[in-house]
Amino acid sequence: MITVTLFSRDDCHLCEEALANLEALQTQIPHRLDVVNVDGNRDLQRAYGLDVPVVEAGPYRLKAPFTKQELEVTLRAAAERAKDIESIKQSSDQAKAQSGWTISGADRFSYWLSNHYLLLINGLVVIYLGLPVLAPVFMVAGFTTPAAIIYRVYGAVCHQLAYRSWFLFGEQPAYPRVEAKVEGLIPYGQAIGLDENDQWGARRFIGNPLVGYKVGLCQRDVAIYGGILSFGLIFSLTGRRIKSLPWYIWIVIGIFPIGIDGLSQLLSQPPLNSVPPFSLFSFRESTPLLRTLTGSLFGATTAWFGFPLVEETMAETRKFMAEKFSRNKGKGNRG
Repeated sequence: MITVTLFSRDDCHLCEEALANLEALQTQIPHRLDVVNVDGNRDLQRAYGLDVPVVEAGPYRLKAPFTKQELEVTLRAAAERAKDIESIKQSSDQAKAQSGWTISGADRFSYWLSNHYLLLINGLVVIYLGLPVLAPVFMVAGFTTPAAIIYRVYGAVCHQLAYRSWFLFGEQPAYPRVEAKVEGLIPYGQAIGLDENDQWGARRFIGNPLVGYKVGLCQRDVAIYGGILSFGLIFSLTGRRIKSLPWYIWIVIGIFPIGIDGLSQLLSQPPLNSVPPFSLFSFRESTPLLRTLTGSLFGATTAWFGFPLVEETMAETRKFMAEKFSRNKGKGNRG
């Protein structure tokens, strides 16, 4: 039913005639009639005083003088418009309701992902971490082409410096620089016979049968992704019930150690150590143990901080989709 507003005033015969016509049209065009007297209201007098009676029905407006026929046409137009709007609204509501019942492929994928996202993440980390380890395996097995591809691909995301990498199938697991002062390990320059300051040479050197072949990721990167994978497996085995690590603990345990170890090494070596105030720093080279320890802490605490937060979102998705599947199943049973 439409709402019709009649703006009127006292002692107005046209207003009385308009009111009578509206009441007469009530049976033909049902409507709710509001009569507003503009007398005594300065704003209404200013807006309608010279035009009363004024009839408003939806977006339509009639100003005096108008006939009963014009009034009927206006009301019918308003009624038809209201009917069309209601029809569109009902169609929209039905579509929304139908979408709430319908299970789409995207719904099924969302539900699957919310249940298996951790398996997917752990699997991707295993692949990302496993391929660099396969590179030296391929070299020893004689599959030099796939090994070269792995080294080249990972060279885009890691420096692959030989003196900061792990080696497999050789005399030592690592060949640090002399400045690292690691007892029990032959330094890189002595074992390989290359200049320890030649970074380009250290990147290109992948190994030989005597010293072994380097892993395609540096020691710190191996530790980072190893830490992520370790927590991912623990998180999975515990049913994803571990709460998120507080951010301040993540910063203190995860970020500070790797930042101090990495930055102190970076700022104390060429080319930055020739620029004040970094020239005040003594030359420092980290060790395989420190890179592994700080990298593992960073990777594990980052996963500890992030994975439970992801789980909270995925749990909400699982709950929502389970309810939707249940409603859809109930609808099917009723059908």
